[in-house]
Amino acid sequence: MTAFLDIIGGLALVGGAVFLLLGGLGLNRMPDSFGRIQVGAKTTTLGTILVLTGAGFLQPDMALKLFLIGVFLLFTNPLSSQVLARAAKRMHAPEAPETVVDKYSEDHAETSEDEA
Repeated sequence: MTAFLDIIGGLALVGGAVFLLLGGLGLNRMPDSFGRIQVGAKTTTLGTILVLTGAGFLQPDMALKLFLIGVFLLFTNPLSSQVLARAAKRMHAPEAPETVVDKYSEDHAETSEDEA
């Protein structure tokens, strides 16, 4: 049974490392800060969860602590990326020319017109 857990844990660790590597490469490929924030948040969340899962299979006595770390990560990582994106939007960070839809600006313009 331990050999099976070692194989599953190793595969999860490798999968997490691949996701983290692809996220690092994706940071260079995105044209603007908003795309980079999205790539950074999504790949680090999934990659880290896979690494924690693999470590949990390899060290079952640490599984509860690793699970709690994963839950904390699932709550904080998307929130922090949303806060970063909102700060970048408020600082008028340049957007890529390929950006077609900007719901935040559309919603924000409607509230400004209502107040006037």
